[in-house]
Amino acid sequence: MITEADFQRASRAMSALQQAVGEVIVGHEDVIRATLIALLCRGNVLLEGVPGLGKTLLVRALAHATGLRFSRIQFTPDLMPADIVGTDIISETDGRRQFQFSPGPIFANVVLADEINRATPKTQSALLEAMEERTVTVGTHTYALEEPYVVLATENPIEMEGTYPLPEAQLDRFMLKAIVTFPELDELIEIVARNTEGEGIRLPRTEVSPQDVLLAREVARQVPIAEGMRAYIGRLVAATHPSSLLSPTSVRDYIGYGASPRAAIALTLASKANAFLDGQAHVRPVDIERLFRPVFAHRLILNFRGESEGIAVDSILDDVWKKVPLTS
Repeated sequence: MITEADFQRASRAMSALQQAVGEVIVGHEDVIRATLIALLCRGNVLLEGVPGLGKTLLVRALAHATGLRFSRIQFTPDLMPADIVGTDIISETDGRRQFQFSPGPIFANVVLADEINRATPKTQSALLEAMEERTVTVGTHTYALEEPYVVLATENPIEMEGTYPLPEAQLDRFMLKAIVTFPELDELIEIVARNTEGEGIRLPRTEVSPQDVLLAREVARQVPIAEGMRAYIGRLVAATHPSSLLSPTSVRDYIGYGASPRAAIALTLASKANAFLDGQAHVRPVDIERLFRPVFAHRLILNFRGESEGIAVDSILDDVWKKVPLTS
């Protein structure tokens, strides 16, 4: 049972973590918030942005501030699944040869899947089990991954040559999609100053431990959500499906497949985590509004007409948000 002392300890830990990461990363408050929410909700994040915007630094800072083990996987076309999950190797002990499992870089707490869309779909799919079940199966053996565990994947929206689309099943396993935008002018000046003066950027250290993160995860999950808010989330998901009576015209015209039930679960948990980070005692409509697009943006699949006309999913999500009422 979560006590008031647990709540205070978890709240202090997450505030310290958010502040520490913010001291390294200039701006990008929404992106930092998305990574913290994923950490609290046992989720994963897809970070989209051009090179040089600090995506890798953000992930390293998050791991370093909590003392979590960090691993980086550079996705390339020749990367194989075994390069990610590991493989059985032959070892010799006392003259006897036997197979011994050599774990791959996926065995960490914070895994950066860098430029994930540069690897083949077969290699991308090597992450599916780890992202969802937090286990890795090699041959006939299944290995549990250490918690807390989070996959933060980056993809470049510009360089499409030599890239592969992410399978829909994998996209659905990303709890949130965060867009890393170019900094404002004052932020750009601050970034240059931090990286060129003194000893440059130093990764943050805090008193936050992995146990604090696990406690905060339990606290966030216990944040209550009213039945009306839960029903509202259900209507939002239903409205992304062309066959639903709740869907706007743009969904019926341009969407082939809407959000899955996993999206409803993700939006509920993310809203709870956002309320917790704001120090609130329950889920509010503003929590749902803040997480609606990051949860849904990568889950809607355009039909042929939508693809051919170049329809933006963001505009359809705007229609869904306006169409669905807060109360039925």
